[in-house]
Amino acid sequence: MHPGHELILGGQRSGKTRRAEQLAADWLATPGHEAVIVATATVSDDEMRRRIERHRADRAATLARAGCIEEPLAIAAVIAAQSAPQRLLVVDCLTLWLTNALWPAIVGLDAPALDDAGFDAACRELCTALRAAPGPVVLVSNETGLGPVPADAATRRWLDALGQLHQAVAASCARVTLVVAGQALAVKR
Repeated sequence: MHPGHELILGGQRSGKTRRAEQLAADWLATPGHEAVIVATATVSDDEMRRRIERHRADRAATLARAGCIEEPLAIAAVIAAQSAPQRLLVVDCLTLWLTNALWPAIVGLDAPALDDAGFDAACRELCTALRAAPGPVVLVSNETGLGPVPADAATRRWLDALGQLHQAVAASCARVTLVVAGQALAVKR
């Protein structure tokens, strides 16, 4: 596992993306270093379009030297193709990637929904790409499993899959950080 791999978890608006962007800015401060944001969001409605536009504007202002690849599903392939010792990849975020994979029609993607076996394979593929990545990868995801158990089976499946994904990715990362109220708490160092 690369010593620069980090999984950043937190609730909505906790500051996790800001932390990932700060890590990228710090990385870019060294001559010869590059950074690429791997954005997984899709435009599913007007509110999401505004969120994506805000993220693009924020990145342009704070990470002007960083590239961006918008990829809703094939993040393992992007990691495999883009990782390099001098390049930091920031995947933002795994939560949306999971939604895209399990419920593509809801987010406007023309792709088949993954069943449990398909999800397991995609999770393994992601972790394999992380372990093989020659450069650092920072992954952002929402920690949503701290609330009540949802009433419907589809949401319970999604939460179970997210917990499984977080455990697998955390095992492939040197560091895991939980962000609460803008404060980074080391979970794994």
